[in-house]
Amino acid sequence: MFRHCTAFLVGLCLAGPLQAATWADAMFEELSKDFGSVPRGPTLSHPFRLTNNTKAPVHISGIRVSCGCVTAVAQSGLIPPGQSTVISVSMDTQRFSGVKTVTIYVHLDQPQSEEVRIWVQANSRDDVTVTPDAIHFGQVKRSACPSGTVTVTFLGGGQWQVTGTHCDSNYVKPVLKEVTRGGAEVSYQLTATLRNDAPAGKWFTDIWLKTNNPMTPRIRVPLTVEIESALTVSPAIVDLGSVKVGAQTERRVIVRGVRPFKITDVHGADAQLKVRDTTPDNKPLHVLAVTLQGDKPGDMTRSLRILTDLKDESEIEFVAKAQIVP
Repeated sequence: MFRHCTAFLVGLCLAGPLQAATWADAMFEELSKDFGSVPRGPTLSHPFRLTNNTKAPVHISGIRVSCGCVTAVAQSGLIPPGQSTVISVSMDTQRFSGVKTVTIYVHLDQPQSEEVRIWVQANSRDDVTVTPDAIHFGQVKRSACPSGTVTVTFLGGGQWQVTGTHCDSNYVKPVLKEVTRGGAEVSYQLTATLRNDAPAGKWFTDIWLKTNNPMTPRIRVPLTVEIESALTVSPAIVDLGSVKVGAQTERRVIVRGVRPFKITDVHGADAQLKVRDTTPDNKPLHVLAVTLQGDKPGDMTRSLRILTDLKDESEIEFVAKAQIVP
């Protein structure tokens, strides 16, 4: 009877956090990250993304952690409605051995006081090494297919065996090959290749090795890459400042491509807000002149879309804003 009561109470405790979910919890894409079994030594990193889905600004007033082996920093403390930020969490596996769970407390004081608890967990192992500790593709061009290799070594007995591989991203193809099995050491070579249709941007994923060891069922190998966009625009928000009615102001915008291109049109421009390409030739860099003619008083925010003759990712947008005063 006692066992049944205990199980019931435990069930209530586990159900509590779900029932107590708040508006602040709902902003986070995820509230936990399990790094799985990892070699002892490397620092593990994970970004917790949150989006302000309220109608008021959200302010992160403080972040604290339950263990010194973890640090957490918010990319931006003030999040306007509809905008996102990232809380970057790092876990130093050198500072513990075995399974470690750490809670990060994120305190918000706007639009009202609330605390969100997120957590990270890892199993720091001395009998597993990954050399190098991650696959870093670095910055690569769009449509490239880079490959990276690491060596995974198991120590303490020749009974270790990797029974399968899996990547969290379908854009990465992992291939595993056993290279050494003798004495107390077993080594595998893991090669990861990026698909040519991987999306642009800076992103990361995890490759998991499934093992026959019940104490270490999965080994994590992180992978990072930054894929250049076919087009980039700088600045993405053009502030034309304060302009008097009847006056004129101009700013420059730079548009870069991974290969030479021509700008075929700009949607959103008109007689008040003109956009002129000062580099009409087929080149990988174009300089646009954005000219505003003060019309009537008020705030102006305009989204402009640049169209090019590139085959992939042929369009890109930027925003022009100004305050027109009498």
